[in-house]
Amino acid sequence: MKVNNDNKKLMKNIKQSMFPKKESKTTNETIIVAPHLDDEIIGCYEILINENIKPIIIYSDFSDDKRRSESLTLRNYVELKGQIFMDSIPANLIDKTNTYYFPNPIYETHPLHRIKGISGEGLLRNGFNVIFYSTEMNYHAKYECKDPKGKRDLLNKVYPSQSNLWKYENKFWLFSCYEKWLINI
Repeated sequence: MKVNNDNKKLMKNIKQSMFPKKESKTTNETIIVAPHLDDEIIGCYEILINENIKPIIIYSDFSDDKRRSESLTLRNYVELKGQIFMDSIPANLIDKTNTYYFPNPIYETHPLHRIKGISGEGLLRNGFNVIFYSTEMNYHAKYECKDPKGKRDLLNKVYPSQSNLWKYENKFWLFSCYEKWLINI
């Protein structure tokens, strides 16, 4: 069975994008857990465009080759420390000095978002710095995005195959939502 050159190139790009290449502990990082390819922009746009933050994004849903390839173009528009395609956070990224962004486990309606959010809650309950974001924008903590045009443009540039999702659903680019839970451990 022959593998075409596009697939070889995609696999090479995915391998090169994997972070980190060594097994040492990674500390003081910002880590975004995105259940789906595009959730990192919908839920964490302000983090991505912050010039002082170079996040590591962990994508749980690998979708198809086209979507994975699209996600890798994000680095053409924002500075990233890495993009990882794994179902869980690599052990060397588990550190209490890191800040983690997870989907909200209560208000998100998609099952995969809730599952990932519950993982974030588990880290939070063990003393990790976890902030929850929303892609649904259906609860009290939402606010107007400071740069809705920039958010919509970035979504269209990086994920053109998904543009119909936000073409008529303005909530994806008009609003943002972050929530910090305070839990006594």
